[in-house]
Amino acid sequence: MGFSQDNLKGFVLALSSSAFIGASFIIKKKGLRRAAAASGVRAGVGGFSYLLEPLWWLGMITMIVGEVANFVAYAFAPAVLVTPLGALSIIVSAVLAHFILNEKLHQLGILGCVMCIAGSIVIVIHAPQESPITSVQEIWSMATQPAFLLYVGSVIVLVFIMIFHFAPQCGHSNVLVFTGICSFMGSLSVMSVKAVGTALKLTFEGNNQLLYPETWFFVFIVATCVITQMNYLNKALDTFNTAVVSPIYYVMFTSLTILASVIMFKDWDGQNVGSIISEICGFIVVLSGTIVLHTTREFERSSSFRGSYASLSPRCNGNGEFMKHEEENLLPDEAVFFQRQEMH
Repeated sequence: MGFSQDNLKGFVLALSSSAFIGASFIIKKKGLRRAAAASGVRAGVGGFSYLLEPLWWLGMITMIVGEVANFVAYAFAPAVLVTPLGALSIIVSAVLAHFILNEKLHQLGILGCVMCIAGSIVIVIHAPQESPITSVQEIWSMATQPAFLLYVGSVIVLVFIMIFHFAPQCGHSNVLVFTGICSFMGSLSVMSVKAVGTALKLTFEGNNQLLYPETWFFVFIVATCVITQMNYLNKALDTFNTAVVSPIYYVMFTSLTILASVIMFKDWDGQNVGSIISEICGFIVVLSGTIVLHTTREFERSSSFRGSYASLSPRCNGNGEFMKHEEENLLPDEAVFFQRQEMH
């Protein structure tokens, strides 16, 4: 199946998004370091001098540009194509950190980068083409089909069970609880983001979709899901080590988003079995590369930290919270970087 113009636009936008967002964290981190050097108080211990640092604001603007590009990408290309490409922002960040921040990217990290790139190329080559959408009401009919309503109902039930039953009992001991809530809600937020993005695209083309209540309902769903996502993702990052949360969340979120998109937008209808298998294999390679890269960077950071602070508290409690004191010494952006994985 040929690579359509809309898929090409979505691919370029998703690629641009990853580049901007990956670069934004390096720029912001440089700004945080400069502000800390000037004021003597780090952001991680309550300092706010970075708000007066132009470099930090440049990083924020760069991130906003990246997020907007990612949002628009969903209006042109299927989630099966756009969502996995979010992993490329990790590569951009890792490579720039290697050259700008002197955070060495060693052999396993390079292998993770190569795997992410190779898997992304496979996904892009075999990405499905979406049927043209002419109105938000058409998306509404897709969202209200029995198969997707069953998925939405299942997600809502599971999220409520996790929030009210599992979170109080084992949320702080089992990383799958908080990340599961984020991932399930994230899959719904991406579907709604795609609906809102498509509605805006049609509106800018002269077919006003802001008159329909369905558009505003999707906006409400986006807001609700994103707020819930960020709340529980912050809980997960505050409770568990970033190296544990990030790959688990990326795997669950991306897998569920692709599943939701396949059900709602029928991305794989009309594709042959070979293309579908190739997409799945490419996706698995991207996931594997992401896990390798996350693990390598966290191991290197932990090793470096232990070299200076080896006399501090014990390493591990059995739930992935090794070197918890290390997290307290990280600049905020080092943890926040992993929150956006996806969002997109």
